[in-house]
Formats: sequence, C-alpha cells, structure tokens
Amino acid sequence: MPAPVRPVGQGRLAIIAGYGRLPHDVALAARRAGEDPFIAALKGERDRDWDDFDHVEVGTGDVAGLNRAFRENGIERVILSGGVRRRPEWREIRPTFRHLMRVPSILKTLLGKGDDAVLRMVIGILETSGYKVIGAQEVVPDLLAEPGALTRKQPDDTDWQDIRAGRAAALELGRLDIGQAVVSVGGRVVALEGLEGTDQMLERVARLREEGRLSRRRRGVLVKFCKPQQDERADLPSIGLWTIENAAKAGLAGIAVEVGRALVLDRGELIARADSLGMFVVGIGREDCEVSR
Repeated sequence: MPAPVRPVGQGRLAIIAGYGRLPHDVALAARRAGEDPFIAALKGERDRDWDDFDHVEVGTGDVAGLNRAFRENGIERVILSGGVRRRPEWREIRPTFRHLMRVPSILKTLLGKGDDAVLRMVIGILETSGYKVIGAQEVVPDLLAEPGALTRKQPDDTDWQDIRAGRAAALELGRLDIGQAVVSVGGRVVALEGLEGTDQMLERVARLREEGRLSRRRRGVLVKFCKPQQDERADLPSIGLWTIENAAKAGLAGIAVEVGRALVLDRGELIARADSLGMFVVGIGREDCEVSR
C-alpha cells in the first residue's frame, strides 16, 4: 500500500493526543484524507496503542521535549485532541528558552483557570514556537455535524422538549467552563457533564434508572454543545459509536449535537447502530431547535 500523500504546500501534521477514543479516530480520519499524522501521546493520559503511527510519548508539561520531537519530524501543523485528566505540577514544566520567562503565568493558568483558559494558553505556546494550531475539522471537514436528523428516526414533540431544555443548560454549562453535555428527561435536566466526561455521565444516568431514581418510562436526550467562548481549534464536542451505545444503556431516545461545531465520528457505523436501536441523532443550531422539520 503506498504511503499517504501529504497535501501540497503544507508541512506535516501532528496530533497531541490525550486520553479517549477521539485522538485515534481523528488520526485515522486524517490518514484517510491523505495526511501522515505524527502522534505526540501525553504521558499518563495515553490509553491506547499508537504502533500504527509515528509517535512519541511526552510529559504534559514538557514543552522542550515536544518542540524537539516536532522539529525532528518536520511538523508545521498541530491538532489538540483528547482529554487531560491531570494538569502538570510546577516541577514537571520543562520550557524552551523562549518560554522560560512565561513559566509564572503558565503556572498561574494551570492552577487557577478552567479548561478553556488552559487550552488557549497551550495554543499560544505552540504558536509562539512556530506551529500552526488547527482544528480537526480543517483537515477532515466531513466530521462536522450537519442540520437535521442523520438517522431514520426523528425527534418527536416530547424529544424536542428535552432538546430545548438540554440546549439551554448545555450553553450555560459551557459559559461556566465546566462541560459540554447534559441529559434532559421529561423536559428537565437530570445530569450535567463535569470533569468525568460524557461517557461517565451517561453511566451515572444508567445507574439512576437502575436504582429507580429516574423514570424508565421517560426516555430523554443527550445534548452536546460547544462552549460559547471556546476556541474551536481545540476540544470540540464529539460523539461516536461508543456514545450511541452508552446513550442506549442510559435509556435515552437519542442525541442532539450542535451543527457545524461538533464532530460526528464513526458516522456510518453510528447511524447504522442508532437505526438498529430505534434512536435518533440530530444536528441542531443555537436558535432554531426544530431544524429537521
């Protein structure tokens, strides 16, 4: 099989990979788009095998090591993908000479700011090092959610009630820089995403069902929205095949994601699985919730 052809006029792409399935799915999609992605897996966050890709493991705060690896591999563009469960301590920060004077402000951001501020700081560090930080959607735009239902099943009136309630809560949650996802059941928000992530939130909803604290008759909807103030080059909300499986275990009727600002991974398999489960997946905007009608 011939090696992927790198797009003309663009340097090699790197993916800084945290935990979760998203970095691997983005890497595969980038490879299908003709890229030859280099993976910088974050030490302590790595939860999968990267042997199919050129890769290196670097500490979360090792700016000098990351810069060295990028220089050696001809990196010019960078995608940030995946979660980071633990922020580096001060003794783990290894700056380049260029960033040495910024260490106090870096530590202040790491210790006292939310995830959005940290991501903006990381983007700034990479860009002052000479790299162009881009969103995954710039390499594989077909990952972005489109308006309307992707599935055979469409939301009914009860589902739209849940979607509207979930949208309002997800936007407020994002403004507070806490999370991107909520679950709404019977027009009432019953779960908010925190540091644990979407999958663990859905597991929590499933436990509430099992314990009888949440009605089994009312199904509900998972709603995921980009944070209003978020830099769209990093940490866009995403769903994949695993999201459908966990939403089904939580007893939900479907999933609503933001049009143009959320990634839909494993699209073919996701749609097929949702159809087989009688669930819907729908892309919605910030204003008009009933785009599929």
